[in-house]
Amino acid sequence: MKKLALLLANKRFAFLRRLQHKYPEAEVFVVGGIVRDTILKRESKDFDFVVRNVPIKKLQAFLVKEGRVDLVGKNFGILKFMPKGFRGLEAIDIALPRTEHALLTGGYRDFDVQSDPELPIAKDLSRRDFTINALAYDIFHKMLIDEFNGANDLKKKIIRTVGKPAERFKEDYSRILRALRFACQLGFAIEKQTFSAMKKLAPRINDKKNGDFIVPRETVSRELVKAFIADPVRAFDLFDRSGLTRQLMPELLKMKTCPQPRNFHSEGDVWKHTKLCLQNLTTKKFRKKFGTIPLSGELVLGLLFHDLGKPYTIQRSDRLRFNNHDSIGADKARAIMERLKISSAGVDIEKTVWLISRHMLGVHTKKSPMKKTTLEKYFFNEQHPGRDLLRLMYADVMASIPSAGQPDFSDYINLENQYLALKKTARTRLTLPPPLIDGFAIMKLMKLAPGPLVGDLKDKVREEQLKGNLRTKPEAVAFLNKHNSHAKNHRR
Repeated sequence: MKKLALLLANKRFAFLRRLQHKYPEAEVFVVGGIVRDTILKRESKDFDFVVRNVPIKKLQAFLVKEGRVDLVGKNFGILKFMPKGFRGLEAIDIALPRTEHALLTGGYRDFDVQSDPELPIAKDLSRRDFTINALAYDIFHKMLIDEFNGANDLKKKIIRTVGKPAERFKEDYSRILRALRFACQLGFAIEKQTFSAMKKLAPRINDKKNGDFIVPRETVSRELVKAFIADPVRAFDLFDRSGLTRQLMPELLKMKTCPQPRNFHSEGDVWKHTKLCLQNLTTKKFRKKFGTIPLSGELVLGLLFHDLGKPYTIQRSDRLRFNNHDSIGADKARAIMERLKISSAGVDIEKTVWLISRHMLGVHTKKSPMKKTTLEKYFFNEQHPGRDLLRLMYADVMASIPSAGQPDFSDYINLENQYLALKKTARTRLTLPPPLIDGFAIMKLMKLAPGPLVGDLKDKVREEQLKGNLRTKPEAVAFLNKHNSHAKNHRR
């Protein structure tokens, strides 16, 4: 725990030494995630403290002199504290030891919380969800408090509840999702009895009280997105095995029995193909191609849902066909994401839908090049996640294994080459040369009123500019005059 002791020696935590001087009877513990992550040698900035033997009013009065203090709502006994001189950092949670008596609804944060400055730290730790989170470090005595063998579970890489699994999950069903998220983030296994209870209680994630979900969809989406970004394939498997896919995204299960033509997809049905797509995101080949940038929620969910439309569009005629599965799948994915309030987890639903609806772009454009203005709109406009589209299509092609050989990247390469050719003219990563002429100048030059024609002419000039045929404003004006002359002759 030397690293944790060094972290606590930072000036940000100097107030703790002054607290000890003022109240020698005080005991101060750093608890939870920071202890876990320090043992695992993972980066963490989430400092939570428990202070014993100092009444809340005295503790608050002391901290007011040390910085800014806020009480945390109904959970009386918890203070948000910002030391003087550290306004740019996250506030520190400082609490008295407390017990939580579940109201037995399974609702998120549905507890009666009682704080007690004299409560033993072991009692405080006993209310926590998993053994790996029920760890504390005694700051003044420099010793680890581990009442539930959390350190041993960290060593064995196991997720296990504190106490009986069913009782712990019934207190708060969102803990089922938290278990999956930790398993994905840490690469841990879930202990057998813990996982058995999760499967049994998974349907309760949709329980309602007075018409509202007792586990808010915002909580569901945050845990789901964190899990899938941390380890897409592990999340895909664990959500299915636990029953949470059936409870939260049942539409996906149709992919399990949806066949694909073996000459294009020898890897198997749509479910197996989707899993392989997600697996590709973490392969050396993918990282060599795109670098080690963090995966976006839009990309991961885009891949998860990209072939969702296939079971709903399958046709058996001369061969298996899935006409418009991209657009149908995009609509169904939107419905799922809106139902789960995925945007509350920081995922842009519109961008994700856009990725799904255009994941066949390489195939659709293989016979004729895309217009330069369309390439600009898709790949040089922050409103569209064009680079994630390339990543999604690449992972999709990697997972589309013909029975006769290796994946066929020809359509992807054709599209990528068009993008790279246009990228050579970019001034920065996303910025192409500015347009030579705007709509107001076109209206003035050609004596036009506002309308669709102005936009069409503007696009024509931009297309020629991006092709390299027009380089100056006078050339753009000459192009418009010539276009206008042809239009007049045509009208005659």
